[in-house]
Amino acid sequence: MASDFRGFPREALTFFRALKKNNNRDWFQPRKAIYEEKVKTPMVELVTALNGELARFAPAYVTDPAKAVYRIYRDTRFSPNKTPYKTHIAALFTPRGLVKHACGSLYFSVSPDEVEVAGGIYMPGPEQIFTVRTHLATHCARLRRILEDKKLKSLVGDLCGDTLMRVPKGFSSDHPATDLIRMKQWYVFVELDAALATSPKLFEEVLKRFRAMLPLVDFLNEPLRARRPSALERGVRFTAKARRHGDRRI
Repeated sequence: MASDFRGFPREALTFFRALKKNNNRDWFQPRKAIYEEKVKTPMVELVTALNGELARFAPAYVTDPAKAVYRIYRDTRFSPNKTPYKTHIAALFTPRGLVKHACGSLYFSVSPDEVEVAGGIYMPGPEQIFTVRTHLATHCARLRRILEDKKLKSLVGDLCGDTLMRVPKGFSSDHPATDLIRMKQWYVFVELDAALATSPKLFEEVLKRFRAMLPLVDFLNEPLRARRPSALERGVRFTAKARRHGDRRI
């Protein structure tokens, strides 16, 4: 697991601390070059290093850094918080062929407050939720074995996620996996000391948690991979949609 990544420079955390107090365009724009050099560039280097290891044991999760690293700009359209910039930097490793945020992925972020590492499904849509619940109803025993793994529990803790008060329609209320079926998200995460961000150990600490979380993430993705439409099905759907909209080329 050797890597040349030596950690983020201290200026990265200093930048975010100052941004928290001055979260506006007038402050950020003259300091954008600092963000690019001290925050974004080392983040891309870390993602590239992690990709090198993922290629060995989880090649489907290798993600182009340009797609993995989140932008610093916040989407404020539906948020009461209108501050324009994030005060952390994060990356998401999404498996090829599945929908970003709606499938099992590997994630980490760095801020002045903590380093967070997570894995699982965080923002599934209704179709993905139903698909995963159906999978859980059939394979709950296997998931429980994954969740009881001592290394997983020691590194990232227990399964988390928003949960319904009642068992959703279509599932038995006396099913042995009602606790899992009622969930709307399925993920594990851990918050580590912020000092880790500037340490050479950051790479190793993130990577070993990715390894531990992978069986869970792969399990959650199994039914989503199975439901991916074939090229023929995608073509049929496109044709039907185009005809509904009066496309004369179809």
